[in-house]
Amino acid sequence: MASGVPSPVPSVVYAGFGIRTAASLIDSVLMVLITAPFPLLLFILPSETAILGLSTVFSALLVILFWRWKQGTPGKLLLRLRIVDAHSGGEPDLRQWCLRYVGYVLSTVPLLLGFFWVLWDPRRQGWHDKLAGTVVIHSPQRHSSAPRPTT
Repeated sequence: MASGVPSPVPSVVYAGFGIRTAASLIDSVLMVLITAPFPLLLFILPSETAILGLSTVFSALLVILFWRWKQGTPGKLLLRLRIVDAHSGGEPDLRQWCLRYVGYVLSTVPLLLGFFWVLWDPRRQGWHDKLAGTVVIHSPQRHSSAPRPTT
């Protein structure tokens, strides 16, 4: 294990700051691409505030639904990371997913300190993880039963 704190599941490796930041950058690019058409709603909706609110709600729902469906966002999945319950190692419930999203906002407000917390926390938890009772782990490697080719 990468840290000195025992995990609820044997051989779990907590995901560190660098790989989590890379996953977030991938997710940010994807979210910008998905929400880029939202300004076109200016022709339908009366104000920029309404568009910002709609975009924020859409983004939150998209992230929470993806967490619930796959235990991670596309960036985390691409980098073989999963979000799990910090106590059982199982799948978090909807309450935890919602708290985790609210925790993103709280982690952002004081100059991103809640995200940087991952750097020195023994279980690599940001404030959003602590609030929701989650950890981000490296997905276990799937071992193929087929023999490897020899060279």
